[in-house]
Amino acid sequence: MNPTPVDDRTASASAHEQHPNQFALLKQRRFAPFFWTQFSGAANDNLFKFAFTVMVTYQLSVSWMPPSLAGLVIGALFILPFLLFSATAGQITDKLEKTRIIRFVKDFEIVVMLIAAAGFVMSSAAILLGCVFLMGLHSTLFGPVKFAYLPQALSERELTGGNGMVEMGTFVAILLGNVAGGLLVAMPGIGHTAVAVACVGLALIGRLVAQWIPKAPATDPNLVVNWNPITETVRNLKLAHGNIVVFRSLLGISWMWFFGAVFLSQFPSFAKEVLHGNEQVASLLLVVFSIGIGVGSLLCEVLSRRQVEIGLVPLGAIGMSVFAIDLYFASRHLPKVAEMGAAAFIANPAHWRVMVDLLLLSLFAGLYSVPMYALIQLRSQPTHRARIIAANNILNALFMIASSVLAGALLAAKFTVPQIFLFTGIANAIVAFYIFMLVPEYLLRFYAWVLSRIIYRFKVRGDDHIPTQGAAILACNHVSFVDAVLLMAASPRPIYFLMDHRIFRVPVLGWIFKLAKAIPVASQKEDPATYEAAFERAAQVLREGDLLAIFPEGGITRDGELQEFKGGIMKIIDRARAEGVNAPVVPMALTNLWGSYFSRVEQGGAMVRPFRRGMLNRVGLNVGAPMAAAEVQPATLRERVAQLLKA
Repeated sequence: MNPTPVDDRTASASAHEQHPNQFALLKQRRFAPFFWTQFSGAANDNLFKFAFTVMVTYQLSVSWMPPSLAGLVIGALFILPFLLFSATAGQITDKLEKTRIIRFVKDFEIVVMLIAAAGFVMSSAAILLGCVFLMGLHSTLFGPVKFAYLPQALSERELTGGNGMVEMGTFVAILLGNVAGGLLVAMPGIGHTAVAVACVGLALIGRLVAQWIPKAPATDPNLVVNWNPITETVRNLKLAHGNIVVFRSLLGISWMWFFGAVFLSQFPSFAKEVLHGNEQVASLLLVVFSIGIGVGSLLCEVLSRRQVEIGLVPLGAIGMSVFAIDLYFASRHLPKVAEMGAAAFIANPAHWRVMVDLLLLSLFAGLYSVPMYALIQLRSQPTHRARIIAANNILNALFMIASSVLAGALLAAKFTVPQIFLFTGIANAIVAFYIFMLVPEYLLRFYAWVLSRIIYRFKVRGDDHIPTQGAAILACNHVSFVDAVLLMAASPRPIYFLMDHRIFRVPVLGWIFKLAKAIPVASQKEDPATYEAAFERAAQVLREGDLLAIFPEGGITRDGELQEFKGGIMKIIDRARAEGVNAPVVPMALTNLWGSYFSRVEQGGAMVRPFRRGMLNRVGLNVGAPMAAAEVQPATLRERVAQLLKA
């Protein structure tokens, strides 16, 4: 079988129109076989681990591994390969064709599950512990290829939805695997055999489906693999640190795993000691948590207009802290009752707030993590993408180990489980604030997201004309004090704005524009130094291959009409061309903003009557086809923008 290969960005704009949401990807050859391959692998991992944990906890007497340590030992053995071999796995993924690696990993899974089947039938804890390590190695090898495959198979506009589907599928697979493992191993007389058959069966299904995954070419076939895991791990982390936005996003994702591991590890104790429930209640908490993650992951595409919207990350962080802290208050004074099952637990209204907090906490965790994964895939250099993902896996493992150590230390210090949740919620708020100050782009996109979806109903037409790579000049009419924020919301890439220096004096907005590293410009007569510095900085932005936005009118319109375009844009174009940069100019037109709160009106200034047009006003942005730099003149550019205003 020779599947058609997929190349970077092969899913075109026409594919975007034909498949309007993430669920449509499940009908696509480039995504569906991959999705079900990773789904079966995640389900098998967790079916095997949970069945083994139940076996050594309730069914076997193993002198060298008491039940109280079984979960810790199994978890540590599974994570160990991530620390040892992630760097090597990343190199292999960058060097080789990815479908080949996926099929090898699935073949390896079949071998491991055959050994594990013998271990279950023989009730051998030693054999099964070895298989835990080998399944950890299986997941270590699959991790980089999983996230490196998606940017090659999906377009940029499908990346958030694709990641959301994978994240949702992973947590559903974890849930189903845990439930199936617990039920099968408990079957009288045939439990161990049933688990053995299920593990091998899932491995075979995953390998069969993997045969239909299209080929994904190697991104760095000439790479020489360094087989020393220690030196390569250090090199990987340095490589990731080379792109500071990506590296800090890796830290953000690792923190999410730290945060989630605290809650997942404490569910059994929380269910028993605080909620007074049995094993069914602990399983119910896992179900609620998994549903929340799944729903949050799927919501990302809906809330992001199918672009990589990192403005959702601060929203997710806020929700994680709010509901983690509220979970502490919701569980403080629950009445002490006899141990209850899931039905009795749900029947008591006092427990509903606990379940809602847990559901929303995990939902916001999904909103937090999916855009970060998509950003890493989008911003990482393609030739190094898998190694960046490998660095992410290394950091994730370290943070999860740190999570276990911290939770143990807090318990040893006599913290209750609700107090640990409170501590984690507060710590999340502090860490998130620190990350967003280090990488202000997250916070800026959050402001843009709020403005374009809550204050206004913002519709963008022709956004496929905004270049996804390379330098370009965005030229737009100037209607209000928030024009720049709306342009941020429309672009999947960061934009550097050339703006009138006086707008930096506006409260709040001035701080936002400084945070966005907007370039202040004054007239040559008013401030020659600022004038020259602005054009030099604009040329630098284009030299570095970034997007530069300019409002050629030179100021906000005072009558709602399109003003004459100044000659400053020609100076930018000429300076860029002199340095060998022929950046196209993308005409844009903001519509229906005149008369809104942030615009001027004929009877007065801006921002004086908050509700003068009500709430959720419809505003828009029309984006035209790029113009070659040689074709641009102020008059012709103004005419193109005028046409877009009428569109």
